[in-house]
Amino acid sequence: MSASDPVQEFFSIGEVCELTDLKPHVLRYWESQFKFLSPQKNRSGNRVYSRKEIELILLVKHLLYVDKYTIEGARLKIDEQRKAGDLKSVARAALSLETVEALERDLKELLRIIQGKDG
Repeated sequence: MSASDPVQEFFSIGEVCELTDLKPHVLRYWESQFKFLSPQKNRSGNRVYSRKEIELILLVKHLLYVDKYTIEGARLKIDEQRKAGDLKSVARAALSLETVEALERDLKELLRIIQGKDG
């Protein structure tokens, strides 16, 4: 990517699903449960997610799937972090953690292929 390439600001639900390894119905359900997840809609009526929303989705995913919070517990934890002024840094940390975990999965898959355990 060169310096003249634009940075993508908004993402479709399909792109977000690919980035977060979540299904569309999960994202739609979370939107009904977390008021801060409310993607804008484009002229066609399709959801478009900002980078900030993707970070928050990854934070919710981490709280629910790794830390094992309930929906209500995750909502309270995020409200607590927002009030403390920590939400942005915690959401960024969730993004970093997800990136590392994705790289680890990819490396394990490559190792499996290299070692000839391809099936």
